Amino acid sequence: MADLGTRERILEATAELYRRQGMSATGLKQISSTAKAPFGSIYHHFPGGKEAISVEVIRREGVRYGAFVGTQLADADPATAIPQLFENAGRLMESQDYSEACSIETIALEVASTNERLRSEAAEVFQDWLTRLAQWFGQLDVTEQQSRALAMSTLTALEGAFVLCRTLRSIEPIVLAGQGVQSAVTAALVPAQTP
Repeated sequence: MADLGTRERILEATAELYRRQGMSATGLKQISSTAKAPFGSIYHHFPGGKEAISVEVIRREGVRYGAFVGTQLADADPATAIPQLFENAGRLMESQDYSEACSIETIALEVASTNERLRSEAAEVFQDWLTRLAQWFGQLDVTEQQSRALAMSTLTALEGAFVLCRTLRSIEPIVLAGQGVQSAVTAALVPAQTP
């Protein structure tokens, strides 16, 4: 982080702290210390304080995670890839000793009913991810509605599994969630039976 500019260090430090401990547990002094930035530089770069930093973290992390997921999906077959993608995510969490979560998820959970601006920013990121997933599933012989439903099932299962994996300190929830989503994908590919 040392070679980044002050603003970048603040954003990187904030995202890391949010992934590890959530937004509410993260104070501006801790952000300043972790970023190795003078405390006053926070308000210089982010006059709106913690909320302004959080908005930027949501946007940047949304792009970063979106790009990462995009690379994972690029060569993956939507008809069969879900279990492996979920297991890969679980192995990554395991390698981090379950200490990190999706920073957008942690913010959304904390502020969904108390801060409309941050809720709205998080919702925009989740909608973008849902659109990308629906486009990926759209490669299959399924309707647009089915693609959207599969995308929603995937993101819901993944984000919920992240919480359980961290809490139980096990990848079992994410592996089983991946198998469950795969069952939904397989079912969507079966032609409807006509009586």
